[in-house]
Amino acid sequence: MAKVIQFPSPGPEKFGFKPVRKKGKAPKAIPGQLNLFSSAKIVSLHSLSSFDEALMLDDRGDKKAKALYQKAIEEGDSSADAYCNWGILESQEGNFAKAIDCFTQCLKENPRHFEAHYNLANLYAEAGNLALAKVHYQVSIELEPYFPNSHYNLALTLAMNKEIDLAIQALQNYCRLVSADEKRQALDLIAGLSQTLRSVK
Repeated sequence: MAKVIQFPSPGPEKFGFKPVRKKGKAPKAIPGQLNLFSSAKIVSLHSLSSFDEALMLDDRGDKKAKALYQKAIEEGDSSADAYCNWGILESQEGNFAKAIDCFTQCLKENPRHFEAHYNLANLYAEAGNLALAKVHYQVSIELEPYFPNSHYNLALTLAMNKEIDLAIQALQNYCRLVSADEKRQALDLIAGLSQTLRSVK
């Protein structure tokens, strides 16, 4: 008879998708001088690129962002990032096959694209394909070992796959990366999984 893994109440929720954001560089401060640009918004005098415009619309929840991500890809403007963010939009609309296609197109452009691996893992986990979710979470951890959400979501995937020892290790890794408040639920999960492990042995 199969053993059911009980999670502490309320049930753990995985962390969601991670969109790609461009990071602008602030001007360097001269020692002894106040930095006037530390909280100011830098406005470009030329028009926004298709990708930047898509990001702006995406942040506002405007559905036109998808078309601008497509345009950015056609123009070769941050194609991998555009595919990744487009994939998130498709996923949010329930178009999982199209979302997977977008994320894999992103990885075709850049096989080491962290956000695409992480988002693809989330999508596979939601679809119940734990083996592929596990692989993509592990790759995302290789690429960005200090991003805690990958460790947490990997732990949930491993727990659902009955790989309890590995799930506990992933949760311990998560706990090392987050604040005391953030690790409370993970510590409860570790306790529950440890109890399950003891009852199986």
